[in-house]
Amino acid sequence: MAASRRVVLKGVALSALVFTVDGVDVALSPRQAWAEAVPLKVLTSDERDALEALGETLLPGAREAGIVHFVDHQLGVPPGEALLIARLVNVAPPYVNFYRAGLKGLDEASLKAHGAKFAALTPEQRHAFVDQMRQRPPDGWSGPGSPFFYYVTRNDAVDVVYGTEKGFEALSIPYMPHIPPVETW
Repeated sequence: MAASRRVVLKGVALSALVFTVDGVDVALSPRQAWAEAVPLKVLTSDERDALEALGETLLPGAREAGIVHFVDHQLGVPPGEALLIARLVNVAPPYVNFYRAGLKGLDEASLKAHGAKFAALTPEQRHAFVDQMRQRPPDGWSGPGSPFFYYVTRNDAVDVVYGTEKGFEALSIPYMPHIPPVETW
């Protein structure tokens, strides 16, 4: 079912995304979608776990800010409308192929190095693994270049954590949008 014009416009005004919950289109922020456990449309549960763990490792707070719901939502829109950094750095659509390959590479390399998927690693293991991945592909990496995948997913995490009025406030930067939202996020 296509989102109604009213719901889409309300979402744009609130800087929210349109999610379908129980067959009804609602405007929610990625944080709200995460808090309400809105079902994902594109990513699998393994991909969700890997992306959530990677996002939280890259930038604490990314999980609760809704990185998985943000990315999942953006993977479901036409490529020309996606707000993902992947679009801006010329990743070829469909972007889901890039994310799936990167998350698969993440888990495969983690399994080879630690005998467990990335999400099951300790925080210390995750940080060491990400430090290596940002410099060169770990053994067993099969996805896009790991430094590039690191760059893209880190930017997604930054966008979802700091791309709000509260995020700007946390950085002590005045929030000065070109078109201010009707309500605060």
